[in-house]
Amino acid sequence: MNTAQRIRGILAGSAGNLLEYFDWYVYSSFTIYFAHAFFPRGNATAELLNAAAVFAVGFFMRPVGGWLLGVAADKYGRRTALTFSVLAMCLGSLAIAVCPTYTQIGLLSPIVLVVARLFQGLSLGGEYGASATYLAEVSSPRHRGFWSGFLYVTLVMGQLLALLLLLFMQYVVLTPQQIADWGWRVPFLVGSGGAILVFWLRRQMVESNSFEKAQERQDKGGIKVLAQYWRSVLRVCGLTMGGTVAFYTYTIYMQKYLANSLGFSKESATLISAVSLLVFAAMQPAFGAVSDKIGRRPLLLFFGFGATFGTVPLLGALGNAQSAWAALGLIIAALFVASGYTSINAVVKAELFPTRIRALGVAFPYALTVSLFGGTAEYIALWCKQAGHENWFAWYVSATAAVTLFTVLTLKPTDRISEEQG
Repeated sequence: MNTAQRIRGILAGSAGNLLEYFDWYVYSSFTIYFAHAFFPRGNATAELLNAAAVFAVGFFMRPVGGWLLGVAADKYGRRTALTFSVLAMCLGSLAIAVCPTYTQIGLLSPIVLVVARLFQGLSLGGEYGASATYLAEVSSPRHRGFWSGFLYVTLVMGQLLALLLLLFMQYVVLTPQQIADWGWRVPFLVGSGGAILVFWLRRQMVESNSFEKAQERQDKGGIKVLAQYWRSVLRVCGLTMGGTVAFYTYTIYMQKYLANSLGFSKESATLISAVSLLVFAAMQPAFGAVSDKIGRRPLLLFFGFGATFGTVPLLGALGNAQSAWAALGLIIAALFVASGYTSINAVVKAELFPTRIRALGVAFPYALTVSLFGGTAEYIALWCKQAGHENWFAWYVSATAAVTLFTVLTLKPTDRISEEQG
């Protein structure tokens, strides 16, 4: 694969990843406006809690997607799996965009919402493993950490674009009531329409040399082969647990926390979240480049210690923030620590497996752990608030980070995908 093909492949994979996460995060960004549309009207926290539960349900389909598309990526190629995943996400977004409200069709409305999120979960479960594997395999060894950082750049940019679209609608084109009435459907339509372009881009991708060589050797993966790498599977789960909870706490949940707990307006909460995400995205390739120089392990240790011992005091300070600037600074500080994980986690996990089982080995345990801990983070935070013990959530985040820290301490200082692995 020449340099031009490598860059086109990275761009095509990244563009699809951005669209998939835009579709996924549109749900969380617009929840404060459409929660009432799918559930009986009542207490605002209760409506958000119901919507967060559906958000979590979508995550439980991610292990299925990680398994199915991981097997497909290892058997038929990374490009095939990536192309299918973006179409499944399109179907889910389109279903939400055209779904009637609870007042129009009753219980069928939340049922359609759940089914749509299951489709999106299936898509995203396979997207991460195939994308992480593809980026790791097509990147040059000396800059693999740098290019790996772009996986979370596109992930964050997808979320950021969802927030920017919301800000544009809030401040420029629509009133809050219009967004709540019908405007929340627009981003889901935008996401489903963008799938056409991404489908074309991914059809032009060149398969990675590692996969082609594995095919020539007729290497085969599957459940039996994955079982041989059970230690690596457990390490993926351990690495993901604290990282995904921290990520979803300081990105997805922050908008609701600022508006629902700290009393910021919806517009201010959205703006703070958008700015913090923009800074966070810029951090990813920079942290990845640092890992190419000093190794992956020091960055993971930075995250492990920082998140384990810094979460409780940081969230405590955030709870007492008196201004938007103070809240923004604290959130950026938390995301700086989280970048020690997010910037390089894809390549670290890919480096744990050989080519023949790499996509499945990364996708399935990652998706399983994210569904159990990432997808439920927002729900647990809201549950703690409703129970009258919101500070419990900070201790929960610290506990999951401690698991990641322990996992990092068991890792060998492996910073390259060896030629033997493919």
